[in-house]
Amino acid sequence: MDINEIRGLSDLDLESALVDAKQELWKIRFDLATRQEKNYSRLPATRKRIARILTVMTERQHAADDAAAAVEKAS
Repeated sequence: MDINEIRGLSDLDLESALVDAKQELWKIRFDLATRQEKNYSRLPATRKRIARILTVMTERQHAADDAAAAVEKAS
């Protein structure tokens, strides 16, 4: 998933994607530890996906905070 696809998701979809990505990260780490996984590149790719999701969630939170501050300032 690239950042534009992630930005197109709703807040609920973002939360479920974050949970899925964290579960996948745990599974990859477990598989690497037990030597069942041979593709080491999945680990950083999954961490990057988690970071992208968290970035979009933070951007939306900051936008909501700024909008609330603007409404409060206007009143």
